[in-house]
Amino acid sequence: MAPVGRRGGGRPTLEEVAARAGVGRGTVSRVINGSPRVSERTRSLVQQAVADLGYVPDRAARALAGHRADTVALVVPEAETRLFAEPYFSGILRGVSAGLADHDMQLLLTLIRTTKERRRFADYLAAHRVDGVLLVSVHGDDPLPDLLGRMAIPTVLNGRRTAGETVPYVDSDNTGGAQSALEHLIGRGRRQVATITGPPDMYVAHCRLDGYRQAVRAAGHPEDDALVARGDFTEEGGRRALRELLARRPALDAVFCASDVMAAGARRELRTAGRRIPDDVALVGFDDSAIARHMDPPLTSVRQPIEEMGRAMAGLLMELITGGGEGGGVEVRGAAGAAGTVESAGAVGRTGSAGPAGAAGSADPVGPVGQAAPAGRHLVLPTELVRRESS
Repeated sequence: MAPVGRRGGGRPTLEEVAARAGVGRGTVSRVINGSPRVSERTRSLVQQAVADLGYVPDRAARALAGHRADTVALVVPEAETRLFAEPYFSGILRGVSAGLADHDMQLLLTLIRTTKERRRFADYLAAHRVDGVLLVSVHGDDPLPDLLGRMAIPTVLNGRRTAGETVPYVDSDNTGGAQSALEHLIGRGRRQVATITGPPDMYVAHCRLDGYRQAVRAAGHPEDDALVARGDFTEEGGRRALRELLARRPALDAVFCASDVMAAGARRELRTAGRRIPDDVALVGFDDSAIARHMDPPLTSVRQPIEEMGRAMAGLLMELITGGGEGGGVEVRGAAGAAGTVESAGAVGRTGSAGPAGAAGSADPVGPVGQAAPAGRHLVLPTELVRRESS
């Protein structure tokens, strides 16, 4: 049956909506696209006509008219094994999806692992098939952020490549989070505290190592490079690094891992070596993922607000795409508490063209929270230490 008040079948047109509402075609278009340049009475008439006729906007035509693809790409330059093995990525994806929910944007998930795949993605971008890019898991030598800049495509990074990052980003207080983990372990009387770092080509790994070293120095403990082992954010990498640490310093009594996934690998190796957790060796991770809560014993971990970061990335990207008109600012809510005792570290801050807005005082080596290069808007979110039985 055809919609009420409409002759014949087929899909209702914009012209038919305009005729029913008694307005011009352009007015209907403005109402559908949310323009404020329409009176409330006219808006009500058009909306009623849309409802009566069952009109559905032609997405492709609307995107073409507005020079928009109505699509955002979430790019992860990692292998599928990491994408599906690490809870971090699923948390970012949930947050991004939630952040885009009110913007009528499609989300394109893209894995880029080779130069060939990067070139193919560049061709896709050149065809104007996406309006903006969210880039997760940033490596220092990744050419993609600079490529996106040259193509003038709105881009937001999850994390950053260096302390002087100019591309807009959303990050967490990695240095402050690591400091809080070490302060906790040292405060519990641990004397030989080791750390398993992330990959050396990722700035996040350097920040967490800096936090470790700052806390060791602040406590008056000697810095010992033999207590530092390189990891790669994988479970096997954590196990391998813990094996190296035990060979160098058999008397170590605590380990701070730069991710929960690596902590899971370290735990397996400690069990193999006959070390009890936390009696012989205390263990702390980073992320506060489901892995931390389900380990035996439950893992003390530095919580970073992963889903909130994803939401903030989506909100910031929409501001860049729309020139600030649609994004309406970035709203970030604190992470929900998990079982365990929570201690906060760091502060929230952001910057834009108008300068800093938000709290200062992050322990991050780039300086005050939210301090940014003039080129973009940068946001750093706080971390929290969640104490559980492993420490």
